[in-house]
Amino acid sequence: MKKIFVEAVMLLFAHAGFTQTNTDKAPLIIREQGSFLAGGTVIKGEGTYDHLDQTNLQGQTLHGDHAYVSYQIPAVSHPYPMVFLHGAGQSGKTWETTPDGREGFGTLFLRRGFSTYIIDQPRRGRAGNSTVSATISAKPQDQYWFEKFRMGHWPNLFTGSQFPNDSASLEQFFRQITPNTGDYDPEVIANAVSAVFDNAGDGILVTHSQGGGPGWLTAIKNSHVKAVAAYEPGSDFVFPEGEVPTPIKCNDSYGVLEAKSISAKDFKHLTLIPIIIYYGDNIPDSQSQDWALDHWRVRVDMAKMFVDCINRHGGKAQLVVLPKIGIRGKTMWFLPTCCRSGFMRMWLSKIIK
Repeated sequence: MKKIFVEAVMLLFAHAGFTQTNTDKAPLIIREQGSFLAGGTVIKGEGTYDHLDQTNLQGQTLHGDHAYVSYQIPAVSHPYPMVFLHGAGQSGKTWETTPDGREGFGTLFLRRGFSTYIIDQPRRGRAGNSTVSATISAKPQDQYWFEKFRMGHWPNLFTGSQFPNDSASLEQFFRQITPNTGDYDPEVIANAVSAVFDNAGDGILVTHSQGGGPGWLTAIKNSHVKAVAAYEPGSDFVFPEGEVPTPIKCNDSYGVLEAKSISAKDFKHLTLIPIIIYYGDNIPDSQSQDWALDHWRVRVDMAKMFVDCINRHGGKAQLVVLPKIGIRGKTMWFLPTCCRSGFMRMWLSKIIK
């Protein structure tokens, strides 16, 4: 029964949208809510701490590389909570209120009886204490993120985009972008997310973009991960030794997309749980001179090989390219804008029934 339930939950993500009605604004009944820090390490300076010298760093410690987690548990909850991991340039804000003020995935699933755990990954947002140094520069990059998230070609949104076409929403989008406070490290992130599952117990991991790579590693590390739904994974696809595909050339600044090799033993963990991957609109089928679109073309191609490899080893993975099944208007940033259609309500009604 639990397996059927998890697979049904995986399906509902494909349709990525609630129609928000007045009933969605009814009071929420929450049994418990709060926040905590998960995982992380401690480093210590050499020497001996002297409490009389406030400028002396010797012997002092630094707690860092943990995840920040906010959680809410409804009065009556489904067996598996949803654990949400954001992508590049983002924090847990991804899953909260949308740029145009509607409820995000965190609240929408809570209203329908799912406990939710929303993560700020290590070295990002409210988990900013890093054990490695980094330089944060004030570079004007708003248009870079607009293009990379496939919202359109600045300043115009793509035709049919579901992102709200108003200046106030765009302002909110730009202001939720946040920098790394230390180097991006998939292992550091996976260790922290694994610690979140140690706290939450069995659950479903939902990742976005750059969070995809740490998501695979978390599922390998922790058996509490019972399913993975990955929205547009953009980093660190893993394959068993001897089966890593040839790097794929790309017209973005990276020039190529490479997969990572892991042991057959580790890869087997990914064959034991349902995995579903989604990509949205405006991704070409062949090489493009548009760097942002080509950036995502190669990731879809790698995702196809990743899914094929999992299934070849006896797993149950699926890749869904939404426009190919008639669902349009979903950019790489379709998560905060996805609450417009009634598809998800349809799938939830089947699950609840």
